[in-house]
Amino acid sequence: MEDPQRNAAAAAGVRHWLIRAAALLGSAGLFAVGVPAPPVFAAPPDGGGVCRKHTDTWVSVCANDATQHAGSSAASSQPGHTRASKAVPPPCSVQRLVPQPPTNSVLWQGHQPGDGGVYTRICPVAASGSQAVGGLSMAAFDTFWAAAAPAPAMDPRVLAQQAVDKMLLQGPDIDISPRPGGTGLVGMPVWMAVDESQTTWGPNTASASAGRVTVTATAKVARVVWAMGDGSSVTCTGPGTVYRTSYGLKASPDCGHVYTRPSADTSGGTYTVTATSTWVIDWQGGGASGQLTEIRTSSVTVAIVESQAVNS
Repeated sequence: MEDPQRNAAAAAGVRHWLIRAAALLGSAGLFAVGVPAPPVFAAPPDGGGVCRKHTDTWVSVCANDATQHAGSSAASSQPGHTRASKAVPPPCSVQRLVPQPPTNSVLWQGHQPGDGGVYTRICPVAASGSQAVGGLSMAAFDTFWAAAAPAPAMDPRVLAQQAVDKMLLQGPDIDISPRPGGTGLVGMPVWMAVDESQTTWGPNTASASAGRVTVTATAKVARVVWAMGDGSSVTCTGPGTVYRTSYGLKASPDCGHVYTRPSADTSGGTYTVTATSTWVIDWQGGGASGQLTEIRTSSVTVAIVESQAVNS
């Protein structure tokens, strides 16, 4: 026969240390929503939560706006290069309970304090519908014993960016007619194209690993915006068509432009054509997935003159 008083005392002790674990979350900007009395196993209430069967405990918490990890966009170290990512939940974090539970606490799972320690695992989870509490995002934690401090989880988003950095993505390899250094005519078709390669157009795939987590990313150019130097721009969703002399005076079928005034009117006497490619990178691994964006640019100059009438 089990001793009801002993069970009640054990449950009270676990509740005390779960509340102390919740205090850890409070210090990190997280707020406890509910702490059921373990070890009774029950489904979470309407407020949401995550059930941890291996500990027979669950706790749901909310993170305020300051602790949310939304998608971000930031300039990289190279001018004209930007990066952005879709929001994904940050990885779980592990903290050692301070102070540790009493030696008679069931949280030790039959072990002695000298054998290891009791830790709290905090895992953000998606918040939507009934799981949203006052517009705050949800998180969950459980407590467990471990012989040694668990290694912190690697954020898969960090690995995703490491994979992208391995790709050495470059700006467009410009193929334009008239050729750089050559001369084009006002009113004549200009053909713009990008020579396709793994580093200038894609697809480009790379992976990065940390411990047991591996993230694989695949990048491909989604569009190229051509700033023609005369104040106009052209957006091309494909690499364009490389001009051949057999095309004569035809206009480009997919990526072209026509200048209406000569480049002699500019300070440098030429038009600077800047091609800006947008790389879209899909990644997955470590139980997460997302999308990154990289921007790369390249430039050339072209001279455009007016045709001269020939007098007989």
